[in-house]
Amino acid sequence: MTYTVEKIGGTSMTAFDAVLDNIILRPAENDRYNRVFVVSAYGGMTDSLLECKKTSKPGVYQLIAKRDDGWQEALSYLEQRMLLTNEHMFADPMSRHRADKFIRSRIAEAKNCISNILETCEYGQFSLRHYLPQIREFLASIGEAHSAFNTVLKLKNIGLNARFVDLSGWTTNTPKSLDESIRDAFAGIDVTKELPIVTGYASCSEGLMSTYDRGYSEITFSRIAAITNADLAIIHKEYHLSSADPRVVGPDKVLPIGKTNYDVADQLANLGMEAIHPNAAAGLRDKNIELQIKNTFEPEHPGTLISNDYQSSKDKIEIIAGKEKVFALHLFDQGMVGNVDNVSYDLMEIIADAHVSLIGKEMNANSITYYLGGSSENLNKVLYKAEKKYPQAEIKGRMVALISAIGAQIDTNKALAQGVFALLNQDITPVALHSSMRNVNVQFVVSDKEYQQAIFALHQEFFADRQPKISKPKPQKVA
Repeated sequence: MTYTVEKIGGTSMTAFDAVLDNIILRPAENDRYNRVFVVSAYGGMTDSLLECKKTSKPGVYQLIAKRDDGWQEALSYLEQRMLLTNEHMFADPMSRHRADKFIRSRIAEAKNCISNILETCEYGQFSLRHYLPQIREFLASIGEAHSAFNTVLKLKNIGLNARFVDLSGWTTNTPKSLDESIRDAFAGIDVTKELPIVTGYASCSEGLMSTYDRGYSEITFSRIAAITNADLAIIHKEYHLSSADPRVVGPDKVLPIGKTNYDVADQLANLGMEAIHPNAAAGLRDKNIELQIKNTFEPEHPGTLISNDYQSSKDKIEIIAGKEKVFALHLFDQGMVGNVDNVSYDLMEIIADAHVSLIGKEMNANSITYYLGGSSENLNKVLYKAEKKYPQAEIKGRMVALISAIGAQIDTNKALAQGVFALLNQDITPVALHSSMRNVNVQFVVSDKEYQQAIFALHQEFFADRQPKISKPKPQKVA
């Protein structure tokens, strides 16, 4: 029997009835084991605990970091949201009581711990900055513990032998490495008779949040699959991995990607598309474990299969992916000729210190452009420090969008030419163009305000002839 490790995303977890019917109870009754489920927090919970992933709106953690007294009110509001989720999940008063008691206890302990830390930091010898990474870690864990505990409670009520595997380290005194924590947790579990429901967050000595930030649940999922020798890894999402974002080009226009390889997955991850975190993909790739990405709401559809050895039999664009709100930092200095490595090193230090992400880079003899992602505050810090470091240079910053045409095997020259003509036909003039020697992607840099229009134009160019043919109904004979 195939043994799978499966991850369920936050938006899917919020629609738990669909998760139950389409994923957990979908196999025949005697085939419901030999699976491990790694669950994310319910949709929006981690954003409220930390900060909004898309808008950077501060959550509880960010309020604490800014010493804003509103953090307690924000945590209390979040507790009410979690209790409301429990109310929607459990009609049985006894189960509801158990679920409420669990999350109330976690929130109360978190509030007490944070208050003690803040009180300690009122003394000059203690700095809140040193405690912030730990605060961020244990706040993040609350969301996954909530959803995992509820899932186990729900499954036990319908007769499944589910087990709550809490990797959050909530009561652990001595942190272990991630791999040690997973091995110890699974040492006494028989997956042929039990259904482990695992928290997407795992406490470990290396610090998942400090190392992988919001990609931590995929790292947990990947390491479990690798350590327990899964036959297949599966990620359940609220959408297919498709030829473009359906919210931009329309759900009736996009096509699910049937098969691809980890090289393509890496290109998507670099643009922030949630196929799988690159470090998580590396763990699966090293163990030669195939990854299947499925749509929670279309259980019959096979989804996308990502493997090591997939190679297209012909040149083909598989996906148009992009990232808007990218900050292009451009430095020009004619005195940089012959010294570009030193300048690049200095700028990379500035970028690393500001905690922004490097998405791309281009350079010539006397100029460098970095494409960066992050909060406006941190990006402005990069610009300020670069201007201060190189006062003689001409330094500019502007918001752009990066759009890539990606495939396991493409003709980069042809794709670049096609893409440019498609954009120009829509009155979009690219700011910059890039192609890769690996023949997996070409990239178009456009003005940020033209992001959606450019995605639509490129998708139309490369996928118009692959749209599903809708057969017209035959006219009925009139008697």
